[in-house]
Amino acid sequence: MMHDLYASASAACSREIARHYSTSFFSAINLLDQSLRGPVCNVYGFVRVADEIVDTFHEQDKKALLDRFTADTWEAIAVGFSTNPILHAYAQVARQYAFPEDLTQAFLRSMALDLEKKDYETVAELDEYIYGSAEVVGLMCLCIFVAGDRKKYEALKPAARRLGAAFQKINFLRDLKADYEGLERSYFPDLDFRNFDRSAKAKIEADIAEDFKAGVKGIRRLPDTARLGVYIAYRYYLALFRKIRDTPPEALLLGRIRVPDSEKLLIATRARWRWLLGKV
Repeated sequence: MMHDLYASASAACSREIARHYSTSFFSAINLLDQSLRGPVCNVYGFVRVADEIVDTFHEQDKKALLDRFTADTWEAIAVGFSTNPILHAYAQVARQYAFPEDLTQAFLRSMALDLEKKDYETVAELDEYIYGSAEVVGLMCLCIFVAGDRKKYEALKPAARRLGAAFQKINFLRDLKADYEGLERSYFPDLDFRNFDRSAKAKIEADIAEDFKAGVKGIRRLPDTARLGVYIAYRYYLALFRKIRDTPPEALLLGRIRVPDSEKLLIATRARWRWLLGKV
C-alpha cells in the first residue's frame, strides 16, 4: 500500500512539472486517453529535469549533477525504485512498457553532449544529437501508446522518429537567439549567424517539411487512445513552423516566435472536430 502511495505521489510530481513547464504539451497530454496521461507525464518529467540540468543550472557543477542523475536513473530502472520521485516515476513506466535500453542511453548521451559540444559541423553529428534529444522521447511515448506491442512499435517507429525530428528542428529555429547568445550553441551545420539569410533558412525549412510529411502518416495509424493528443501536438508545431517560415531570418535572431494561447485553443478545437468527423 505504501509503495502504491509513493508511486502515485511520484507521478503527481512529474505531472506538475509537465503542467508548469509546457502548457501546449500538457494540454495535448490531457487529450490522450486517461490511461496514457500519467505514463507520458512520467516521461516528460524525466526528460525535463535532465534538460534543466544542462541548460539552466549554471551555478552548479552540471557534469557532476548529470553524472549522478544518470547513475541514479540506471539504478532506478534496475531495482524499480528511487528516492528521487521523478526517477521513480520514470523507472515505473520504463519497466512497465519495456522501453528498449538504448532509448534511455541515447537520451542521456545527447544531454551529455550539451555540456561539452557547442557546434555541430556535420549532418551526421546533428542527426545523432536529434535522435537522442528528441526522437527517442517520441519512441518512449510510442511504447506507451502501443502498450508494449513490439510489432506495432516497429511499424510506427520510422514515422515517430521523423515527427520527433521535425519538432526538435522547429525548436532550434525558434530558440536561435537563446541558444546562440545564452548557451553559445549552434546546432545547424554551416549556419553563420552573421550571415543568416533566406536561403539558409529555406534549406532548414525544407528539411523540416519533409520530416513532417513522413511523420504525419504515422499519426493516422496510432491507436484511438493516442491519436488525438499526438495530432494536436503536431498541429501546434505546424502552426509554429508556419509562423517561423513567415518570419524574416533577421527577426528570428531578435527573439522567440510564439503561438498565442488563443490560437492554440482554436487549433485544439478544430483538431477535435476533425477527429470526431473521422478525418484524423
